[in-house]
Amino acid sequence: MPSYGKQTYKVAPKDKGSILKVNPNIQFSSNKVTVPQKDLLIFFRQLAVIIQSGVPLAQGLELLAENTKNQKFALIQIQISARLQSGEELSNCLKKYPKVFAPITVGLIEAGEAGGILDKVLDRIASLIEQQAKIKSQIQGALTYPVIILVLAITVSLGLLIFIVPTFDKMFKDMGAELPALTEFMLTLSRVVTSLQFFIFTPIIVIIISYIYKKYYATKSGRFRIDSLTLKIPLFGSLLLRSEVASLCDTLSTLIDSGIPLVEAIDRCISASGNDRVKRCLSIAIQKVKEGQELSSSIDSYNVFPKLVKSMLKIGEETGKLGFMTENLANFYKREVEEAVSSLTQAMEPMVIMVVAGIVGTIVVALYLPMFKIINVMG
Repeated sequence: MPSYGKQTYKVAPKDKGSILKVNPNIQFSSNKVTVPQKDLLIFFRQLAVIIQSGVPLAQGLELLAENTKNQKFALIQIQISARLQSGEELSNCLKKYPKVFAPITVGLIEAGEAGGILDKVLDRIASLIEQQAKIKSQIQGALTYPVIILVLAITVSLGLLIFIVPTFDKMFKDMGAELPALTEFMLTLSRVVTSLQFFIFTPIIVIIISYIYKKYYATKSGRFRIDSLTLKIPLFGSLLLRSEVASLCDTLSTLIDSGIPLVEAIDRCISASGNDRVKRCLSIAIQKVKEGQELSSSIDSYNVFPKLVKSMLKIGEETGKLGFMTENLANFYKREVEEAVSSLTQAMEPMVIMVVAGIVGTIVVALYLPMFKIINVMG
């Protein structure tokens, strides 16, 4: 029985501010419930403080549950507390909720229990979640900007084609003048956009394409090809790869420093990765490491990782400081991601103006070309 599970702790009555404030009638499946990363970050930070302060873990979990706004997560904490009081290890309790606590989290806690450093491991898990959430937020911010540009460009284009161009179309027909090719194209495009068929079939086509994409991405080959292409997108591909490397090295460093064997650490990194090409590379690396090869030479498959990563890993293996080296790699690539996001955002600002100005300018020129031609003829 673990030391934090030996104590006997009774739940206080309602009027004494017990965790019975949590609604006991909430129903959920432990295999389906999910918890936001922010809630997990707070949970592990507070749990580490509770252990460091000497409060029994089961009692501490009940206190945390009492102050948790997410009712489902609060009930999970109560259930974990009950299991701890019955003598289960914390890691075994967390395994009951695979959608809430990732395998890497459970593995780290197992290592912390074995080494007697559970409080440090919990704090490290919180730091890991925080860093990964930060990287994810930066990537989402960088990718959001181009989407905004695209939506703005489409909105401006449709607005001009639907409301402005048709008035010129009627005027040109009344004049009976011969129109330049650019003007004819713009008028034809306006007729298509304002047609009933466009409003009926465009949503249907979009839905069909989305459905085909999801089905294809759900297959192994489809996911691998799309994830591989994602890493080759100009500007954004290198940014996504850097974020993957930063997250991977951060996770690997945490696992190695917690005493988890290298093969198991790499295996847990696979489940933490979001790119199938990276996952396949790590899967092959595991087999090569089992055969006796070094990690630095085992990650050559699919040409995923930069040479810097391989070189630094090799130095770490030769000096026996692999955990230290992966931590430094993680910090380096985190800075790279931050700088890349900042540069990309700054570069996108003038691009927005150029794209919108280009669209508006093209439409205006197309509409006024016939005017200039008529003026020249009259002159």
